[in-house]
Amino acid sequence: MPPVAFACWSAVGFLAIGVLAIALGRSAVATRVIYAAALIVSVLALASGANYLLQGSVPASVPASVLALPLGLPWIGVHFRLDALAAFFLIVVNLGGALASLYGLGYGRHDPAPHRILPFFPAFLAGMNLVILADDAFTFLFAWELMSVMSWALVMAHHRDAENRRAGYIYLLMASFGTLTLLLAFGLLSGSDGGYGFDAIRAAQPTPFVAGLGLILVLLGTGSKAGLIPLHVWLPLAHPAAPSHVSALMSGVMTKIAIYAFIRVAFDLLGAPEWWCAVVVLLAGSVTMVMGILHAQLENDLKRLLAFSTIENVGLIFVSLGLALAFRANGMNAAAALALTAALFHVFNHASFKSLLFFGAGAVLTATGERDMEKLGGLIHRMPLTSLAFLVGCIAASALPPSNGFASEWLVFQAILQSPDLPQWGLKILVPAVGGLLALSAALVAASFVRAFGMTFLGRARTAVLAEAAEVDRCSLAGMLVPAGLCILAGILPGFAIDGFSAAVEMLLGARMPVQTHIAWLSVIPIAESHSSYNGLLVFLFVAAAASLAAFSIHRLASREVRRAPLWGCGFPELTAAMQYTAGSFAQPLVRVFGTVVFRAREQVEMPRPGETGPARFTLVVHDLIWENLYAPIVAAVSFAAGQLNRLQFLTIRRYLTLVFCSLILLLIALTLWP
Repeated sequence: MPPVAFACWSAVGFLAIGVLAIALGRSAVATRVIYAAALIVSVLALASGANYLLQGSVPASVPASVLALPLGLPWIGVHFRLDALAAFFLIVVNLGGALASLYGLGYGRHDPAPHRILPFFPAFLAGMNLVILADDAFTFLFAWELMSVMSWALVMAHHRDAENRRAGYIYLLMASFGTLTLLLAFGLLSGSDGGYGFDAIRAAQPTPFVAGLGLILVLLGTGSKAGLIPLHVWLPLAHPAAPSHVSALMSGVMTKIAIYAFIRVAFDLLGAPEWWCAVVVLLAGSVTMVMGILHAQLENDLKRLLAFSTIENVGLIFVSLGLALAFRANGMNAAAALALTAALFHVFNHASFKSLLFFGAGAVLTATGERDMEKLGGLIHRMPLTSLAFLVGCIAASALPPSNGFASEWLVFQAILQSPDLPQWGLKILVPAVGGLLALSAALVAASFVRAFGMTFLGRARTAVLAEAAEVDRCSLAGMLVPAGLCILAGILPGFAIDGFSAAVEMLLGARMPVQTHIAWLSVIPIAESHSSYNGLLVFLFVAAAASLAAFSIHRLASREVRRAPLWGCGFPELTAAMQYTAGSFAQPLVRVFGTVVFRAREQVEMPRPGETGPARFTLVVHDLIWENLYAPIVAAVSFAAGQLNRLQFLTIRRYLTLVFCSLILLLIALTLWP
């Protein structure tokens, strides 16, 4: 069986599981059966993609597998294609699907309405797989809409919550906007012949203006799904509204489908870009990167913080893709291969650690019923394995060595260091500025995840419910520990991962990074050893040795006497949980530095009068300037227009006939004037 046929049958298998979920309905075994079946199909699809990608190290040894079916539109049909790029993203999608299914085996038992989730979960996985395999515009857009509608249904699973309904409504609007722009882009790139197959679009060779306009439309369409600012408004609403394992899929995997679509068009279908296209992508990515993590500083909701962190990581990936476009436009193939490798590596890494973090947030929510960090704390004593896995995810998200997040972000910095060789002065100035913003966002990310882990797991339990919390079930723990292991393994041995998907990079650019597994001591060399190198294994061994030596010194060489003394309580008789740092107070210095400008943040303090025993009150007022200045006027204009057009529903028959007659006259005039 051709590899692409096996991948298509996997998608059919997901759809069949969805039908089975409908048949099982509210059965007691439905949760176990559906998630177990989805896990099996995900593992098979993952193995298929990995086997195809690892057949050889160059594209010539990994030929594309194609399949055409007499379905869809009569004159187009349905076309599927599996090449190195598609195989890499199949691995990402089905790895995330397998982890979410494994986690769902335990987490799903606590859901009050599983029948609203089970039919759509496997169909969502099917839609994402079909987007990757699509080889014509019709199939691509059909699969894209299937993915969007299924994910919307999952967001609306708990539709009785007003916030969830609002999230679903805004998500549906933004998804429709994204599909419309993609439809316009494919219509523009198909040319005068109207060839909607990807082979026809590759051969069309559009003019630089048409290619640039098509790239901008694709950036808008995919950016609305990935969460590029200012198209991000749905993401921090929809991702927290969905069940936690679905949030992991949407944040860790679905955003990568949007990135795949951008890479497919920008690096495969359009050919060599103009250098100014890279400027647009770099600006969009850098603004998204910084604004996303600044928004995260303001959030006390753990899942919303993770959603804004996803926006920051999407911005980082688009920065790397913008660098690859800039280097490719100037014939710097080695640097372009480095930047594209960094982007793909971070795609895999973010899918791993963001899924882990959402699983951890779901475990906290299951054990405590809370996701507000102001009401959490002390869970490390009650949920040690969850806290350990969440800590690994926080380290990876903060890009600290030797995690996988550091390895991919280090490659992005190495790509930025190649920018002095670019001939355009605009890029010479812009790229170092983007590097500075990347460094700033990296520091803010670390602060965000120190806050997330510290407020959630450290300190004292703030409520009695937290003091009695218990560890989650084994399936949920396995769903967290597996990606935690991947985060460590890919950080210690990044060279194997880089070589694993090098065929995708070489297929798109005709160049790749040096073969990493041939380098001594398992080091990673971006371009040449004389420039820079990184060895995750040595860093890991050094950290382990230093920690072991410190522990040995403290426990063996220090005094064995136990010294106990009361803690200084600032004049209070005893310390209570209310005296701990809160999530808001921890972030207050950064909010004061950045929030006053970016969000017009204002602090309001109400102090009781002398002699009164009431508490003091602190309020932070924050404005979302993008929503207030961009989307709110659009909403007001649409509401006004709808109110005015509503009068058309109450006209007499004579006025309706007059409108029809006038419309016919205008159409005839237009046809007469048409050249």
